[in-house]
Amino acid sequence: MTDSQDSNEVVRRARDYYDSADADTFYYRVWGGEDIHIGLYESNEDGDIFAASRRSVAAMAEKLAPRGRGLRVLDIGAGYGGSGRYLAKALGHHVTCLNLSRVQNERNREITNAQGLGDLVDVIDGNFEELPFDDSSFEIVFCQDSILHSGNRFRVFEEVDRVLTPGGEFLFSDPMQEPEADPEKLRPVLERIHLASMGSIDEYRDYASRLGWSEIEIDERPGQLVHHYGAVLRNLEARTGELAGSISEEYLANMKRGLRHWIDAASAGLLDWGFLHFRKAGRPS
Repeated sequence: MTDSQDSNEVVRRARDYYDSADADTFYYRVWGGEDIHIGLYESNEDGDIFAASRRSVAAMAEKLAPRGRGLRVLDIGAGYGGSGRYLAKALGHHVTCLNLSRVQNERNREITNAQGLGDLVDVIDGNFEELPFDDSSFEIVFCQDSILHSGNRFRVFEEVDRVLTPGGEFLFSDPMQEPEADPEKLRPVLERIHLASMGSIDEYRDYASRLGWSEIEIDERPGQLVHHYGAVLRNLEARTGELAGSISEEYLANMKRGLRHWIDAASAGLLDWGFLHFRKAGRPS
């Protein structure tokens, strides 16, 4: 498994994709609105993507609660900023949302201002492999389901380490592959995200060890992948007629096919997902 590809090309491809009108419409109207990540579902029958997605944010915020209120938090790969606004409202944190999609960032700014949170939430155009911040700028770095889009995952960890204060924490979720997963069986999923591999818990633990971090918690919940991608696919299929004038037929067909690949891989036990929580060495500031 490799963790490094041509980062400039990977970043450009991801930015172009998420800036497209088709992707913006799909993710905002179908995937989860303010929250475009994997949700936590309460049963096999639960198909409420929006509520499940917000449940994931709340579960992660609860893991940060012991650190107190009013911290400097960096949310990398922040999407439309739903998580950042939640952390600002629920815990009083000052959140900087960093995201490479200018289209998503503009929507984030509009929603943030409409909710009166402009004094607590900043939105920055940027790439998490080259964080535009000084060393030791944040007590917390937060990320939901974005690292898989990186062509150099260790570089992301190095940048997180650099901008964290001593004793700072990195809390993230990510769709991952099982370490022994057959690459050929994963190929349909990997082709969908234009990468040679995905991360794994073993890989991320190794990165943390190389940086001298300690492990706080690994909270695995792989079954949620099947629930989430299944719910998104059902929602998309039910609303295809409604969306026909807003999203191209080619995009809709490709998305349905891609979602089925994710469901098949997760159902076959090739994928993992969960919350990973690490602490940088040093005394918390």
